Amino acid sequence: VQLLESGGGLVQVGGSLRLSCVASGIDISNNRMTWYRQAPGKQREMVGVITSDGTPRYLDFARGRFTISRDNAKNAVYLQIDNLKPEDTGVYYCNEPDHYYWGQGTQVTVSS
Repeated sequence: VQLLESGGGLVQVGGSLRLSCVASGIDISNNRMTWYRQAPGKQREMVGVITSDGTPRYLDFARGRFTISRDNAKNAVYLQIDNLKPEDTGVYYCNEPDHYYWGQGTQVTVSS
């Protein structure tokens, strides 16, 4: 089983990124999926979750600028981040919580 995140990079404040997480070795279409992030020197924190039927839910800090979506035909989930801020800098991970599968993460760096 592999979860492969991509789409991170170096962006300026106010920019946007769309992170992808493609699963292999597992059909995630019937699974809830989560996104986490870990800022430098801080604990990993949940950004939000998307249910198997495509309903997203977000932690308070993520409402408004973060959008989680999924494409079951591509066995993938996505995290759109708009109006990026320096505090969004960190490694972003996708996670399949029922089996505790994690990707390797993708680095997001927001420069001011």
